[in-house]
Amino acid sequence: MSDLKEKFNNTIVAELKDELKLTTVSAVPKVSKVVISAKTGAIKEDRDAIESIRKELAEITGQQPKINLSRKAVSSFKLRIGQPVGLTVTLRGERMYDFISKLTNIAIPRIRDFKGLPKKSFDGQGNYSIGVQEHIIMPEAKYEGNTRIFGFQVNIQTTAKSDEHALALLTKLGFPFEKIN
Repeated sequence: MSDLKEKFNNTIVAELKDELKLTTVSAVPKVSKVVISAKTGAIKEDRDAIESIRKELAEITGQQPKINLSRKAVSSFKLRIGQPVGLTVTLRGERMYDFISKLTNIAIPRIRDFKGLPKKSFDGQGNYSIGVQEHIIMPEAKYEGNTRIFGFQVNIQTTAKSDEHALALLTKLGFPFEKIN
């Protein structure tokens, strides 16, 4: 079992139950899934570049990403039906907790001029989104020989009913939120 999952089950659940004044343990918010997505953008015709991004995302997440294909043709973007427009990975269970642990303990401290994650990135229903501009902050990404630096989006879905409960959960999981003076 993952260290973060053990910590969550053993200590964080009890702390959140007391802090949020919940009556049962099953009412404590949990992380249900983490979705990582990257767009292909200008390289949609270059199959080798898409394959290199796919390999990098697979190394970062430990799971093969799904290539999303366009369903409509948009002439102003030079987009045809069936062209790749992005890659998506959905993590649950052990891999989800391992990814969250890597993100909070290793990757986020590597971000240049980092002052904390913004609290305004909650969606109003207890889910949180983080945009990562350079994939090389992840420990699996190799800086040497890397010709393409790409960004990706991390969406964290929780079972929290409000943003305040989700903020308490993510803070306990180790997410460094910005301090408001």
